[in-house]
Amino acid sequence: MRKLNKTENFIFISGAVLMLLGSAAYVLLQSWAPYVFTIGALAYVLMQFKQTYSGTSSVIHRLRGMLIISDIGFLATAFLMLANNNNFLGFDHMSYIRYIHNNWVAVLLISSFLQLYSTHRISSELEKETKKK
Repeated sequence: MRKLNKTENFIFISGAVLMLLGSAAYVLLQSWAPYVFTIGALAYVLMQFKQTYSGTSSVIHRLRGMLIISDIGFLATAFLMLANNNNFLGFDHMSYIRYIHNNWVAVLLISSFLQLYSTHRISSELEKETKKK
């Protein structure tokens, strides 16, 4: 895996902290929370896309695909948080409740589990790869 430099690593960690801060503040009904989460998600996802893998392990390539799916989930969470904040999509009340209202929590939970699993497995697979050499 390509290592991030110090600036990229700072942006990566800052993005994760902003996502955590935004989701926690949203639970506390802060109106600025979706914007903080969105900025954090964009920073996190962009830095994670910079971490590429140039090896031949099909397992790591599959796990990288899972990371990309979870990144898309983080961006979808940001979109749903923004839509939940002010219903800018213009749904009627029942459709809004059914499709938008607080569904960002489920998407965030699934994306977080995918991220956690993939990150753990990639690190163990990379350890195995370096031990073989």
